[in-house]
Amino acid sequence: MKTVLITGCSSGYGKATAEHFLERGWQVIATMRQPDPGLSGHDRLRLLPLDVTDDASIADAVRQGIAAFGDIDVLVNNAGIGLFSAFESTPKNIIREVFETNTFGAMAMTQAIIPHMRERGEGTIINVTSSVCFAGMPMVAPYAASKWAIEGFTESLFYELDSVGIRVRLVEPGYGPGTAFAANGMARMSGLVSVPYQVYAGQLMAQFEGAGAVTVADQVAAAVFAAATDESEKLRFPAGPDSEHLANARWNCTDEQFLTGMRSMLRMTK
Repeated sequence: MKTVLITGCSSGYGKATAEHFLERGWQVIATMRQPDPGLSGHDRLRLLPLDVTDDASIADAVRQGIAAFGDIDVLVNNAGIGLFSAFESTPKNIIREVFETNTFGAMAMTQAIIPHMRERGEGTIINVTSSVCFAGMPMVAPYAASKWAIEGFTESLFYELDSVGIRVRLVEPGYGPGTAFAANGMARMSGLVSVPYQVYAGQLMAQFEGAGAVTVADQVAAAVFAAATDESEKLRFPAGPDSEHLANARWNCTDEQFLTGMRSMLRMTK
């Protein structure tokens, strides 16, 4: 029986992913800052506290996970925070907060699990990024940068860790307006959209809210499971119809064609 450790399981994509793996017979180590009893009640489930910005917390979660189930076959770096803001008016401490969780947290978790997987000669690391890695949307520059960093990190490890038997994969969800993640990202915008950008930001949010093709948590969970069980050399797994559309456009268009199309889609009244 295989075991997966998932970060950021309190709600949204992480919680849905934990449930998806449980339903398919896996042992699941579901981690979050404060364990939520909403996921309890299963003998193949362990709920553990984990702060991905704290090295001691990371080491303790990995140790407890191995003690509970013997081995960890798959790590899913899902924990993350969103931010909708005008870059000009976003303080550096807020930008660093986003990077601490989204970028350095994922790196720290990966570094902590590699020795265990390397010694076994097998394992899979899945980093959950975003469709902003196909299209760097406006008003999310720090968030996009934190996720693009993980894309480069993951592709580098795709080659590097193959030499020791570890597979590395990316799951790239689209926009999920129904998740706590999206709501929290909007909540953090307070005071971060200065006057010159307020009209544009309002128009952009209205466009996002009216989007027909969006991503739901079950689609992300299915993509993560596919990445965990896929035997091919595929690196990227877009999740959700909007992410798949952006991925296809990015891969099949020239840069000029893609950017022209995006600019047309995002063009607002000044």
